[in-house]
Amino acid sequence: MARHVLVTGGAGYVGSHACKALASAGYTPIAYDNLVHGHEWAVRWGPLEKGDILDKVRLDEVLRKYRPEAVMHFAAFAYVGESVGNPGKYYRNNLCGTVTLLESMRDHEVERIVFSSTCSTYGVPQSLPIKETHPQNPVNPYGASKRMVERMLEDFDAAHGIKSVCLRYFNAAGADPDGELGEDHDPETHLIPLVLRTALGQRPSVAVYGGDYPTPDGTCVRDYVHVADLADAHVGALRFLEERGASDRFNLGTGRGASVKNVLEAARRVTGRRIAADVVARRPGDPPQLVADPTRAVESLGWRPKYPELEVQIEHAWK
Repeated sequence: MARHVLVTGGAGYVGSHACKALASAGYTPIAYDNLVHGHEWAVRWGPLEKGDILDKVRLDEVLRKYRPEAVMHFAAFAYVGESVGNPGKYYRNNLCGTVTLLESMRDHEVERIVFSSTCSTYGVPQSLPIKETHPQNPVNPYGASKRMVERMLEDFDAAHGIKSVCLRYFNAAGADPDGELGEDHDPETHLIPLVLRTALGQRPSVAVYGGDYPTPDGTCVRDYVHVADLADAHVGALRFLEERGASDRFNLGTGRGASVKNVLEAARRVTGRRIAADVVARRPGDPPQLVADPTRAVESLGWRPKYPELEVQIEHAWK
């Protein structure tokens, strides 16, 4: 019997990689996406059901049709800057959309959900590396909306027994190692694709936001985690829910920090091209360093990042 998993945002960057990982683990991923940011070409491992997470009638229809045993929830708006300027858009989609999804799950007795959360829920770190017990004080509406969904999941567990794993990821990077999927956002705000577009001559230079941070080279340090490793962790989280039947929260990162300058240098080595960069003013709300402590995911999910090296991540993205 087919084991269906509903994947909201399954036509997006991380969601599509998760669909591929689900298919290779023996599940049938049902991609549910409104295609505002997702791509039809990225849905290749199961059916695409077009729909919005705010549309309960459509969600009910799809849940009735496939009777999934679990949900993976990626559908969200995720531009930090935009969330500051237009918080209503973020709260309506990320929060109200998730309430609608959870009520639909409740009505159709779907009792497991893996949620795509973010290290943005921590805000500016008080200590590094960041553990799951670090206080959550998000500094922008995007991070706040994800933090509120985590709280909502606790409440739906208490009231309706819906078990959840929240995966707080650090900086998703890279592309499918087989070259079948990659990153394609419009607008693109992630550093690695912007650096590679510059290498391709599609942009004159890369903006480096701030060169005076209290870091080894003055630029921001981030923990880059390969998108295929993230996808594997989602399958691990689903198995965790099946076996343990308990809710939990995990950080997904490599535990290694790379600065913006490290990324530029690695990209120059991988591409063999000159990549111009201009240091400009800091962005408000950018913490100097964000590095995960992924110990719990390693221990509880049996998760081992296969591609922790920055150069390998960039190489896959470049391909």
